[in-house]
Amino acid sequence: MKEKLVLIGNGMAGMRTVDELLKVAPDKYDITVFGAEPHGNYNRIMLSPVLAGDKKIDEIIIHDLQWYQDNEITLFTGKTVVKIDSRQQQVIAEDGTRASYDKLLIATGSVPFMLPIPGNELDGVISFRDINDVTTMIETAKTHKKAVVIGGGLLGLEAANGLMIQGMDVTVVHRGYILMNMQLDQTASDMMRSELEHKGIHFLMDYDTAEFIGQDRVEKVRFKDGSEIDADLVVVAAGIRPNIAVAEASDIQCERGILVDDTLKTFSPNIYAVGECVQHRNQTFGLVAPLYEQAKVCANHLANMAQAKYISSATSTKLKVTGINLFSAGDFNGDKTTEALIFKDPAKHIYKKIVVRDNVVVGVVLYGDTIDGNWYFSLLTEQTDIADMRETLVFGKHHHDAA
Repeated sequence: MKEKLVLIGNGMAGMRTVDELLKVAPDKYDITVFGAEPHGNYNRIMLSPVLAGDKKIDEIIIHDLQWYQDNEITLFTGKTVVKIDSRQQQVIAEDGTRASYDKLLIATGSVPFMLPIPGNELDGVISFRDINDVTTMIETAKTHKKAVVIGGGLLGLEAANGLMIQGMDVTVVHRGYILMNMQLDQTASDMMRSELEHKGIHFLMDYDTAEFIGQDRVEKVRFKDGSEIDADLVVVAAGIRPNIAVAEASDIQCERGILVDDTLKTFSPNIYAVGECVQHRNQTFGLVAPLYEQAKVCANHLANMAQAKYISSATSTKLKVTGINLFSAGDFNGDKTTEALIFKDPAKHIYKKIVVRDNVVVGVVLYGDTIDGNWYFSLLTEQTDIADMRETLVFGKHHHDAA
């Protein structure tokens, strides 16, 4: 008799766990999946290329509906689970659908942070999180002109670029002075801003949004200094929060995220969690690499091959944002105890900064040329003594090897 595995969340982390599980123990479970969206599992990272017109929605689907049938997986689309009854070992969806489990996997991902300000419920104020948001943006661009993106992080800039390609006049509003401050320092941010301004995107830096104004649909954005700009569409990309609503409603232990141990098990019996909804050793996650790592470990434990442990290690970020290559890792801002080795070629839009403490690399930012990212990252993680290559370090691995 097969055990029953229920997965709450049909996203990338949860379904990657199912993929890994089918590899190592294909016949262990009868699997049921609840997804809040009306689609199969798709690659959320590829929503930006869809918005920019480089990809179609069906090209970013990872598992189409047929795949679930072929693998004898029961899929409930468009159903949000609102309660877990851990005594009866059942999950209950909003519409009353119930499913029993022997093992439960929560992979509810994250929710966009919607600014808690007046007017955030107006038509035309949206987030950038799912296929529905992208469809709204593409449709709006056909009939409206002025778009405002709140937030100069990765998603905000991707949204701005896509909307501009769709023909809208785009302004990015950012609270600080550094765009993508999780990945870039001030110099790299300034270079990115100037390239994007050259493409036609406007920026309001160090502006705090106070309210969205309009009758039924958004018409203006007002800032805390009293100034206003016109807006037919507002995309709020001001960060994400772990989606822990169902876990909290079911008395599963949470702090910022659902608490898990090194096996991705929660503190409730037979319940595991992976992805952006979890908190592991005080850390939450937003990049895909750690999520896939968690999926592998969790699948191992669900398959009772219980030797793997999840250890979150130093991560690097390699991105192509609006056509610009970026790479960063470690403490790339540095402090009084560090020094920075810098190479800058403004004409070619290239900037490299290697942050060093006591002849060991502790942080890296690469803008425009990221070919040596992995090499710098291995120097950082292995704490290599770079004393004998300081002069050539910023020129990269090729130069070092040739020397």
